[in-house]
Amino acid sequence: MTNGHKKITLGFTLVEVMVALAVVAVALPALMFSLHQQIDGTVYLRDKSLAHMIAANKLAEMRIMARAKEQLLKGKDSGTTEFADRQWDWHINSTETELPNFYRVEIKVSEAEVEEGNALYTLVGFLSADLKADDSQRGLGGVSGE
Repeated sequence: MTNGHKKITLGFTLVEVMVALAVVAVALPALMFSLHQQIDGTVYLRDKSLAHMIAANKLAEMRIMARAKEQLLKGKDSGTTEFADRQWDWHINSTETELPNFYRVEIKVSEAEVEEGNALYTLVGFLSADLKADDSQRGLGGVSGE
């Protein structure tokens, strides 16, 4: 005969605790690996955005200098720029197109001391070599006096 007392168990058994620890031990490294990949992706996107800004600045600089000197860069040029407290290498290649007085300008930007073939960002633009044209013909909003 039973004396009317029920045995009440509280907590987890040793087997349940060991299974839970095994699940955590398998899931935690996978989570850390995923987090590490996201951080690497964020760093890459930041660097690529900075390289894009440098290339866009170089293209704008080329336009301003070509207008001031009335001569467009033809051929290759390269240099180093400091941007965001880092050194960046840029390489410009200007080639003629099938259209007369029209040049294709390719600007490659990479982190300093990285080979030119491993550019982080490449920007391609097209510039006119006809720099002596009247502002009203170029659509630059030239105002004519009456």
